[in-house]
Amino acid sequence: MSECPPQDMGWDDWVRALDRQVHGDIGQLMSGISPIQTSLVYLDWLSHLLISPGKQLDLLKQAGDDVAQAAADLTHARQATDQHGWPARLPDRRFASEAWQQWPFNVYAQGFHLMERAWHRATHGVPGLNHRHEDIAAFAARQWLDVFNPANIPWLNPDVLSATATEGGANLVRGAMNWADDAQRLVRGLPPAGTEAYKPGDNVAITPGKVVLRNDLIELIQYSPTTEVVHPEPVLIVPAWIMKYYILDLSPHNSMVKYLVDQGHTVFMISWKNPTLEDRCKGLEDYRQQGVMAALDTIGRIVPDQKVHATGYCLGGTLLMIAAATMGRDRDDRLASMTLLAAQGDFTEAGELLMFINESEVELIESMMAQQGYLKGSQMAGTFQLLHADDLIWSRALNHYLLGQRDRPNDLMAWNADTTRMPYRMHSEYLHKLFLDNELSRGRYEVDGKPIWFTDIRVPCFAVGTVTDHVAPWKSVYKLHLLPLDVTFVLTSGGHNAGIVSEPGHKGRHFQLHHRPPTEAYVSPERWQASVPHTEGSWWPQWQAWLAQHSGAPTSPPRMGLPGRRRKLPDAPGHYVLQP
Repeated sequence: MSECPPQDMGWDDWVRALDRQVHGDIGQLMSGISPIQTSLVYLDWLSHLLISPGKQLDLLKQAGDDVAQAAADLTHARQATDQHGWPARLPDRRFASEAWQQWPFNVYAQGFHLMERAWHRATHGVPGLNHRHEDIAAFAARQWLDVFNPANIPWLNPDVLSATATEGGANLVRGAMNWADDAQRLVRGLPPAGTEAYKPGDNVAITPGKVVLRNDLIELIQYSPTTEVVHPEPVLIVPAWIMKYYILDLSPHNSMVKYLVDQGHTVFMISWKNPTLEDRCKGLEDYRQQGVMAALDTIGRIVPDQKVHATGYCLGGTLLMIAAATMGRDRDDRLASMTLLAAQGDFTEAGELLMFINESEVELIESMMAQQGYLKGSQMAGTFQLLHADDLIWSRALNHYLLGQRDRPNDLMAWNADTTRMPYRMHSEYLHKLFLDNELSRGRYEVDGKPIWFTDIRVPCFAVGTVTDHVAPWKSVYKLHLLPLDVTFVLTSGGHNAGIVSEPGHKGRHFQLHHRPPTEAYVSPERWQASVPHTEGSWWPQWQAWLAQHSGAPTSPPRMGLPGRRRKLPDAPGHYVLQP
């Protein structure tokens, strides 16, 4: 694992630095994607396919069957159109408009579906192919196929052709202007068009509060009460440092912070500093001590003699698990409960992100960070865009550049564009200790020279997974059930962000919830999902009721800030969240 560079470099340090320079340059050129790993995956897949004649014959047979079925479907669709005036609709949102159901565009769409199915079969079930390589090969095939998707080719897309004919090409002119604007914004490091209308403290992150602690890693915000009495146990929220905290305090109508405050909770929020080169040597232990533990120490002075409801989101939840297990091991009983929002402690099934995390990829990422001192937010954003290429790359290009239509920005889009950096040492430790070596779930992760384990957590837990999460797949979050804990688990509609920002009144939301006491037998995630009833609406009220159930009798709100402090407290959202 990489450490901070030594002051005096010997021969070994020099040759390692030379390697790092070359690897970092390759990483910058390839956006962190290892060409060596990609080549090895391709050779592994192709070699095993070439020596599998049975698989090849099966691929040819199924391709022939697909062509015959597609021809029959298209014939039926043409007959249906002739007799009834409407065509058979293709079940694909990429080809959802009526124009795609007409000849010859339905032929283009069907042909593309044939290619997709053929490549899916070709990259799956190849005898002897490594499972991880199978996933990567299938993912790479999907990315390459998108280039040939007729929806992404202007002269094959009926919606683009229709718009161009109707507007006399004005859509393409607007699209060219949109492209030029996006290009100059990218070069100048500016946010996407329209998102500058949202600024923390102006129209997002506006829940009233005060910064009650600032160190060189966090600002701790205490929010002002809006009720005459509050639950005595405060709530501490630990967001991920990969994001700015105000995803949980967006606009007033969808702010989780405001919702909790209005329900009578005293809420504290950690706002992480956006690291620079000077912070390159801060590691996971710094984030635990100067983040979670420093916040708990400050809360203990503001609200003395009360335990804390700790809540962690994404990587903040992972850090909270580390802190809670350490506190349990050391007999520190300051936690009243633990809530985990789309957070993992076991990274063996961490979803599609695992395709980008192997020794070769990590070496390139570490080498880039060695040059910069941190990993840029834009470098992380590229990976997430690939995971959602249909929505974040191709669909956006179609609307913005071919149809000339800009998406109307919203608070969540603006937050998503407000990226953060990851310090060199911390991100290196995160990739090695948690992803590659999975030390936390194997009982090998050490704090203060001694290992910690999840069984040291002895507080009730509320965990939330989201159905379409590609960052923290819900079945990975569900693994909390493997521990002898009191667990209330929620599976909610939506993804990693939208499933968490799921305020009451949000249309189309639904969830499943089940409480499992420590004595209840383990149930597989598939069986759990099939047996637990669905509830329409937001899961927030259920969580708030759970917090209230684990709280004492309401009392007067605590003071704002530390006792004895005479200087005026800075207003929320503070300074760190405004750092570019």
